[in-house]
Amino acid sequence: MFLEVRELSAGYGQGRVLHGVDLDLPAGGALTLLGRNGVGKTTLVSTLAGLLPPTGGRVLLDGQDVTGWQPHRLARAGVALVPQGRRVWPALTVQEHFALATRHGGRIWPQERVFQLFPRLGQRRRHFAGQLSGGEQQMLAIGRALATDPQVVLMDEPSEGLAPVVVDHVADALRAMVQAGLTLLLVEHDLHLALDAAQEVAVMVRGRIAHRCPTAEFRQDLPTMQKLLGVAA
Repeated sequence: MFLEVRELSAGYGQGRVLHGVDLDLPAGGALTLLGRNGVGKTTLVSTLAGLLPPTGGRVLLDGQDVTGWQPHRLARAGVALVPQGRRVWPALTVQEHFALATRHGGRIWPQERVFQLFPRLGQRRRHFAGQLSGGEQQMLAIGRALATDPQVVLMDEPSEGLAPVVVDHVADALRAMVQAGLTLLLVEHDLHLALDAAQEVAVMVRGRIAHRCPTAEFRQDLPTMQKLLGVAA
């Protein structure tokens, strides 16, 4: 397994959110993480990205123990984050975002390759991020992550606040990333996007992984969807 999470615990202050999470992801695998609000999905992503220190457990990346590493060190090891809410820098241009993020000269994901994935960004390369639409900012957040030449991409709610046509563009980009061999962990509330983007689905309940199965199997298991997510389809 490329990413291995063992009995991971984390929280905020005295409050514990993750209660011994176990999760494996093979190299080139794509997993969608589902769950109701407040079950710990964003906390898990933040912990894996180094933004929140774990209080217990281990995280292994390609066999190396990276538990508790700082974000910059994890980024150099190949972990990229596309955060919830995009968090782009309004006063920097699209090109400046890429210049700051690029590692190794952008050998795997050079700027022009990202622009092929998101042609609109190429057209807006000299614009400030604050001048971009919400959809363009999300494309920029994904492109910025790719510019680090990552091995693992952690994505938190990439469809949040986007128009359906933009969500379709994001879905196309996720498929292209998986086809390019990236390992992807996706947190997503949009079931159409979530089930379209990954080969497997995991569902969190109260800070633990309560269910995991292939996406095709989950699509057909309406009772489990209803029980774990409160939806009928």
